[in-house]
Amino acid sequence: MKEQLMQAYLEVEQSMQRYNEVLHEYLVSLQSGEESDVKKLERMTAGTKAMADSSGIYLSYAKFVAYGMPESEDFIEDEDDLQA
Repeated sequence: MKEQLMQAYLEVEQSMQRYNEVLHEYLVSLQSGEESDVKKLERMTAGTKAMADSSGIYLSYAKFVAYGMPESEDFIEDEDDLQA
């Protein structure tokens, strides 16, 4: 079961990373647009940052849970170790 949890965690991590990349690309396209709506640009800039921050928080907790909520974070492997 632990292997299934770790696999599911990695899938969510990859999906969130992709979502944040696409969101950032959209923000860049808004910034470079000649007729950009300043209010929308401000909101999308804040929203993009908020998504990156919240997905980082979510993923750190999801990883902690996938490891069975150990007593110490020392028992949690680095992300590089997970994807190997």
